[in-house]
Amino acid sequence: MTMSGINLLFLAILAVFASLLADAYDPNPLQDFCVAVNDSDAAVLVNGKICKDPKTVTADDFYHSGLNKPGEIVSQYGSKVSLVFIDQLAGLNTLGISIVRIDFAVGGVNPPHSHPHASEILLCTEGTLYAGFISSNPSNPGDKNRLFAKILNPGDVFVFPKGLIHFQYNLGNDTAVAIASLNSQNPGVVTLSKAVFGSDPPVNPEALVKGFQLDIEVVRQLQSLTWIGNG
Repeated sequence: MTMSGINLLFLAILAVFASLLADAYDPNPLQDFCVAVNDSDAAVLVNGKICKDPKTVTADDFYHSGLNKPGEIVSQYGSKVSLVFIDQLAGLNTLGISIVRIDFAVGGVNPPHSHPHASEILLCTEGTLYAGFISSNPSNPGDKNRLFAKILNPGDVFVFPKGLIHFQYNLGNDTAVAIASLNSQNPGVVTLSKAVFGSDPPVNPEALVKGFQLDIEVVRQLQSLTWIGNG
């Protein structure tokens, strides 16, 4: 092999290793943002918590019980989301997975929301659910966003792509239950109604009047309500 061929091979190998290093040290963020600081005492880990000493790890660190029990429904939405994220199961740290149970009263809804950090797969185990997601904006501003929705019965599965607005609604005559798995230990949740009308400090009402084409009185009334997240 000529010297120029060896140099090209070396550069190709170097490029491969560089891409591997980029993948290893620049993963998808789990936080909404990470403001850079030079003070090491103020620094936080981006993708996970400080690791436990492996010598002290036990099976209990990878174990959680209770998803067989109905969650207590007290929210105005008529639903209860029981989380198994990293705060409930420490062994999930850095594994990129989590699971939830969602209980629905009759007429209950898991209101429109999104997960900035995860896709979701949902299994209906009891009752009848109307579940769907809405596509991102089409390239033509005049075209409508598409709704993808199905009626789910026990045993049916539906997938919600990462970051897209989605929901579930119990349209049956009895309570309903679903189990959902997400491909992040911290999927993040943005409940649309709470984020838009319940932020602190509140969004300037005039911006919402323009953005939602609503009367100012309607916007102020919505901002006066107590909004909660999915939970």
